[in-house]
Amino acid sequence: MSIRRTPGTALVNDQTGRIVYTPPEGEAHLRGLLANWETFINTPNDLDPVVRMAVAHYQLEAIHPFTDGNGRTGRIVNSLILIQDGLLTLPILYLSRYIIRNKSEYYRLLQAVTSEGAWEDWVLYMVRGIEDTAIWTTAKIGAMRQLMEQTAEHVRTLLPKIYRHELISLIFERPYCRIADLMERGLAKRQTASVYLKALVDIGVLEEVSVGKEKLFLNPRLMSLLQYETHDFPPFEGR
Repeated sequence: MSIRRTPGTALVNDQTGRIVYTPPEGEAHLRGLLANWETFINTPNDLDPVVRMAVAHYQLEAIHPFTDGNGRTGRIVNSLILIQDGLLTLPILYLSRYIIRNKSEYYRLLQAVTSEGAWEDWVLYMVRGIEDTAIWTTAKIGAMRQLMEQTAEHVRTLLPKIYRHELISLIFERPYCRIADLMERGLAKRQTASVYLKALVDIGVLEEVSVGKEKLFLNPRLMSLLQYETHDFPPFEGR
């Protein structure tokens, strides 16, 4: 997405139609502000990393440099800053979930920083968001680990001849796999790989779906954990 060049951008309240914020204009000016922002997030200072993330997020939203995607970009940058500062090793903290669920408060506090310099309330909002999201994410990861253990036990019990730790790991790397994935990992040749996956379908671990000429084997319980708020998943038959 390119830097905004057309003047007249304004952020409007969806319900009232009232203009709540007019971001800066002019490509050269926006690039200067972004350069300052980039220097801030990459220069070591005494700020706590979470505070730095909250400040940087506000700054990017206030600059509003793009014609579209500013909010999404800002939410991605949150995780990248926490990784850069060593609080995360992977971008798995889905802070967007908290922001979307508390959207009206999010916009109110952004505006309060602009109009009143109310930094403390804004920073505390982001701190609460990280706490809430970290607790939720930890529980989600725990549920995935539990599901993986139960799946391994289920396969080992019903299909001891095809059970391999590498096979279980593969079907948990993403919500679906293909025959080619087993072949690439050296787990089986094409015909045997097809037999393995269909056997997992028969015992309720996977679901087979056709997408064009290709067959995908979905892990429905993993898909459900990734897709929904709940950390629950249906037990395998016999448990």
